[in-house]
Amino acid sequence: MWLERFSGQSAQSTPSGGSPNRPYSPSPRKSFQLGPSTLPRRPGLPSRTTSLSAASLVGSTDSLPAAARIPGASNLRRDLASSPATDVQDPVDVLERILGPLPAKGQDEGGDIKQKTGAPDAIDGDIDFGGLSLEQFANARPQPASTTQPPPSTDAAVEDFEKEKDRFEDLHKSIVSCDEVLSSVETYLTSFQADLAAVAAEIETLQNRSTTLNTKLENRKVVEKVLAPEVEAFGIPPAAVRKIAEGTVDDSWVRALEELEKRSRSIDAKLKEGKDIKAAQDIRPLVDDVSNKAVERIRDYVVAQIKALRSPSINAQIIQQNSFLRYRGVFGFLAQRQPQLGEEISQAYINTMRWYYLNNFTRYRTALDKLNIHNIDQTEAIAADPARKTVKPGAPPHDAFSIGRRTENLRTTNDTALSSYLAEEDKGTHYLEVPFRAFNLALVDNASAEYSFLTEFFTKQSFHATNRKFNEIFQPTFELGQALTRQLVEQSVDALGILTCVRLNQHFAFELQRRKVPAVEGYINGTNMLLWPRFQRIIDVHCESVRKLTASLSGKPAGSALSLTSSSASSQSTAPHPLTQRFANFLQGILSLSSEAGDDEPIGSSLGRLRKEYEAFLVKQSKSVPEARKRDRFLYNNYSLVCTIVADTEGKMAEEFKGHFAELKDALSVD
Repeated sequence: MWLERFSGQSAQSTPSGGSPNRPYSPSPRKSFQLGPSTLPRRPGLPSRTTSLSAASLVGSTDSLPAAARIPGASNLRRDLASSPATDVQDPVDVLERILGPLPAKGQDEGGDIKQKTGAPDAIDGDIDFGGLSLEQFANARPQPASTTQPPPSTDAAVEDFEKEKDRFEDLHKSIVSCDEVLSSVETYLTSFQADLAAVAAEIETLQNRSTTLNTKLENRKVVEKVLAPEVEAFGIPPAAVRKIAEGTVDDSWVRALEELEKRSRSIDAKLKEGKDIKAAQDIRPLVDDVSNKAVERIRDYVVAQIKALRSPSINAQIIQQNSFLRYRGVFGFLAQRQPQLGEEISQAYINTMRWYYLNNFTRYRTALDKLNIHNIDQTEAIAADPARKTVKPGAPPHDAFSIGRRTENLRTTNDTALSSYLAEEDKGTHYLEVPFRAFNLALVDNASAEYSFLTEFFTKQSFHATNRKFNEIFQPTFELGQALTRQLVEQSVDALGILTCVRLNQHFAFELQRRKVPAVEGYINGTNMLLWPRFQRIIDVHCESVRKLTASLSGKPAGSALSLTSSSASSQSTAPHPLTQRFANFLQGILSLSSEAGDDEPIGSSLGRLRKEYEAFLVKQSKSVPEARKRDRFLYNNYSLVCTIVADTEGKMAEEFKGHFAELKDALSVD
């Protein structure tokens, strides 16, 4: 193979001893293995084209990897091309030695084609190779008989070949290596082409599958759009079922229960339509089982919270807000599924809360009973003799007829009730409105909170059912509050304190209306029924005392001493009577507490009776003064004192009384 490339390359150059225009022999070319001896080059032969020429090898190495390139190969080719071999026998001369001399050019022009081409008709005789092989005979030096120059020597050719042998071998190895690289590249490209064809086939298959899947997806979307609502209506998420059956009662549990209730209503609606839907019939038993499990879990949860309300020192409102109202929907689910069980649990809650409020308010009343209260009894009637008043040893002084700072209980913005601890530790002395306000303020706050809870928790119950539950819970507590009020006012003649309790009770009624708690209206009305009659009896006591004092007067200038004076000289004085001071203070206190009184209240008539008794007393007392001028002065001074004391009061009733006493004062002619 390398010999062909070598011969093709060497044919491009003309040796010194050859003729470039001489035609080559048409005899077929024989291939033989070169030996160690040198081969004479054939001049004038055209170069044979081959796929692996030296030029193509040089160019092909550009596309091969660097590892496949053989170092030194390019230099070897360049050297071979630049230095052609010399002193090589001409192959034509060798053939002439074998075949004989060729005819000269132009000889026998009329001959046939064989003669024109120089080919002999036949070879005469045998060729004497002299015992040499064809290769040895060809390499032997020619010795023509008639020649003027000796044949070229082969020693130089052999020497050149020996010199270039290593380069030829390197070239051969380079060519073999290139063949191997090209073979591997050919294998790789063949495999790559096969793989590329397989990939192309797979891509086409994937494209077809993608088109098919897209078509199926679009069809499923269309079907899903139609069937999704129906499937959603019948399907219950497994997570919701697991949460209801095993999870703790919290916000997520409530959401799972709402999901179950939603699906249950949807299934019931489908079944009520009369449609024979197998999915609804199949899922209905599962829904019932899960619903029964949910009812069981709700029952256990609510009962546990009711038991927690019986714990000592527990705040019921915290449990109501965090445990009941937060999950109020769960009890509605239980009451809807199991009405009888819901009523039983409701009754258990009512009994527990009745005990809770009664127990706590009983302890609170016990603490309030330890407060020291001013004792104002019948010995402190408005016209009673101060000497007959009974005062307990060590009791603090008080004024039963002056309002003083007692109106602060009405005007205060502090809506916090007195705590049990402070009530037990308080060593001061208070009027009766202090424990009344503390107990009823706490009662109104707790009643409002409980009524609001019942309204929100039992949302599906009627208004009357909620009021019935509320009254069952608070009835014992209301009786306890009315018992405390009765205890405070039953023996007291503190009209100012009782009227203050009336105003506090009205304030509580307005607050309950603002909070929309009508269920406490019965307790408010019952408290008013205890306060107003007692207030009327106290006014009667004061009127009776003034009446008795008036009856004790003689009505004559020389009469006996009055029960409120110590001598006859004092009876003739024009200074205001001590009764006037107490009456005016009492009247000012009543009018201050009645600045916003309505016309339907009995205060006006009660004060009118007391005023008439007082005026009758003054008229009769003035008759004990012998001089008319002093008599008028006496009346004027008393009326003037009353006007002065009640001058700062406001309200419709106060204006009426101030105008009345001003008319009495102005009617007297005093210098």
